[in-house]
Amino acid sequence: MEPTISLDAQALKALIKESVREVMREEWFKFFEMLTPHVDDEEQADIEANFSPSDYDDEDFIDVTDWFGDESQTQ
Repeated sequence: MEPTISLDAQALKALIKESVREVMREEWFKFFEMLTPHVDDEEQADIEANFSPSDYDDEDFIDVTDWFGDESQTQ
């Protein structure tokens, strides 16, 4: 007879919740990758030759780093 492992309801819920978060995170990354167009080396070189960051002022941009929360924070 195999030994059984018992988990209390809270531990099981936490385990399932973390597993679902992990899978959702992986699926979001796959989705974002699908939406990102492929750029070959020649096209990238053309983009970099025509559009230099030094052509723009910092005020022209918005820092969106804070829009994305820490992945370890709970929802």
